[in-house]
Amino acid sequence: MAIGPTPRQRECRANYMSAAGRFRAIGLMSGTSMDGIDAAVLETDGEAHLTIGAHASTRYPHDLRRTLLSLPSTGADMPSIEREVTDLHCQAVRSLCARRNINLAAIDVIGFHGQTILHAPQEGRTWQLGDGQRMADSLGRAVVNKFRQNDMKHGGQGAPFAPAYHRALVRSCGIPQPIAVLNIGGVSNVTLIDGELLYACDCGPGNALIDDWVSVHCGVPYDAGGKIAAAGQINDRALTMLLSSAYFRQRGPKSLDRNAFSAEPVSELSPQDGAATLAAFTAAAIAAEAQRLPCAPKEWVVVGGGRLNGYLLAELRRRLSAPVCIAEELGWTGDAIEAQAFGYLAVRSILNLPLSWPTTTGVSEPVSGGVLWNPTPTSTPGTSSI
Repeated sequence: MAIGPTPRQRECRANYMSAAGRFRAIGLMSGTSMDGIDAAVLETDGEAHLTIGAHASTRYPHDLRRTLLSLPSTGADMPSIEREVTDLHCQAVRSLCARRNINLAAIDVIGFHGQTILHAPQEGRTWQLGDGQRMADSLGRAVVNKFRQNDMKHGGQGAPFAPAYHRALVRSCGIPQPIAVLNIGGVSNVTLIDGELLYACDCGPGNALIDDWVSVHCGVPYDAGGKIAAAGQINDRALTMLLSSAYFRQRGPKSLDRNAFSAEPVSELSPQDGAATLAAFTAAAIAAEAQRLPCAPKEWVVVGGGRLNGYLLAELRRRLSAPVCIAEELGWTGDAIEAQAFGYLAVRSILNLPLSWPTTTGVSEPVSGGVLWNPTPTSTPGTSSI
């Protein structure tokens, strides 16, 4: 059964909701690409009203990213790493406010997704680093985190979690439906919106395999613009091997971890051919999932870092049967959408509105989620060492 509002949620709702029923929120997202933190401001009632504000990105220090990519298999000092991740997110909030002249005291709630280091839905486990109380005390604002856990307690996959926001965004723009919003981060996931139908699942790999490949073989963190892949050729044999994973025979809703797939089939290829084949793998997995959607979208809108990979976009346009555009063509900001989503979800959490549905995560019934942290009365904003 869905969990009702806690006393702290009722308190936050009473304290922070404006007379117009709208909240000012900052959303934070550090995705499975593990390259940094996106922060975004929006005002919302948790339903249809959206006023989009400023956004900014903060890159992870190289040493921290390397550490995060090695987790959770290493015997690292997890409490110390979690503090560092939390404090960098606090720094991202302060940086956004300073750069865009935003009064932090006017922000009602911060949606803090945290850094995913493990997602194993088949085992009922998901792990996002991030200390909600530490952030609330540091910034002096209400914080919502742990968005995924209640979904998994009710039989859900715990991902993907942005579909509610994707639907609100599509509705606010009056875009013809059915439409597919395709997020390509570390993994790729699709949200299909058609009136009251909201369907979602992880499609397969996104940028993670490509990023890891070019980091090792080319000494760069990602394939900027897809130029490395564009200089190579797709190896059909390796692509067939990559697509043989049992995941692609499962029906959604379904989700996966950034490390669910191995690049072993391309291990003997040149850097360029490997990048081309891995990009084709991402596109082919998405195209395969498109065939299993409840209805055919009229258009695909690509958000997330993958929209900047020109080679990957070309592969998508070659393999999908509907037009493909990127977020900016609709006036959206592709780098900010996932962060905006978690600001939006924080408000929905406070209002005890559903964050996930049987058709988005496989949860047994629509459920809310998230854990609310208010600043402790004795805390002084800014005390964390960042």
